Amino acid sequence: MPPLAVRPVTRAPARRRSRWTASRVGLYFFLLSAAAFFLLPLYVMLVTSLKPMEEIRLGNIFSPPVSLTVEPWMVAWASACTGLQCEGIRTGFWNSVAIVVPSTVLSILLGAINGYALSFWRPRGGAWLFGVLMLGAFVPYQVLMFPLVRAFAAMSLFGTLPGIVLIHAIFGMPVMTLLFRNYYASLPMELFKAARIDGGGFWRIFFQLMLPMSLPIIVVAVIMQVTGIWNDFILGLVFAGRENLPMTVQLNNIINTTTGERLYNVNMAATILTSLVPLAVYLISGRWFVRGIAAGAVKG
Repeated sequence: MPPLAVRPVTRAPARRRSRWTASRVGLYFFLLSAAAFFLLPLYVMLVTSLKPMEEIRLGNIFSPPVSLTVEPWMVAWASACTGLQCEGIRTGFWNSVAIVVPSTVLSILLGAINGYALSFWRPRGGAWLFGVLMLGAFVPYQVLMFPLVRAFAAMSLFGTLPGIVLIHAIFGMPVMTLLFRNYYASLPMELFKAARIDGGGFWRIFFQLMLPMSLPIIVVAVIMQVTGIWNDFILGLVFAGRENLPMTVQLNNIINTTTGERLYNVNMAATILTSLVPLAVYLISGRWFVRGIAAGAVKG
């Protein structure tokens, strides 16, 4: 019997998918529109801060500077008037640094301890305590402003640097507790039980086991606290006192202090200087922020 002839199977040539589908075009259009929405004001601020006032008076806000100058930046930093004083925005910058650093460290430490205790030790009444902390995260600042002013004045903390640091730590603790509790709840309970069997106590387990494992969520917490405290205006205005006014309050004073011609280039330069720290934090730590979110910042 002759062998059967095997015919080669020929496949129809696959159609090349077009790179420019309707959904992809719509996606790129949305992304470009969103980028233009956020970058166009920044572009206007930047080019205005690099123009002399003679060019600004012409009204062409989108045109690049013809006579490039950095004098507005120098004036905004060192000699712009913030009321009766003409020391620029640099004083507010160092005040903001002095407020942000201890406030961030204290609020993250308190939130980590609370989240650790509520996740692993689960004290009696811990669920009620967590509910009260979460309720505090949704209470507007304005509702608590007057009681806090009276309480801090009675403790001689009103208008002082420790007072504004404590205020930011108090208002940041609920959100920080939520972040760390959800993160620790995603960790295996066996790690905690093994540490307990080895004789570890509350603080030893926290500092030697849990805290070193918390780097992803700590990065998320640092970004949230630094940007939130740096951009704060109302708490700094009320509680910081005249000697510790943050950069946002000094920026408001520069813009609203007008003794003659309004210097738009100086105002724009001062605004960009004020926003450089949060912008740098996001650009440098944005990748770790996404990792921290994926590692359990919103789980639980």
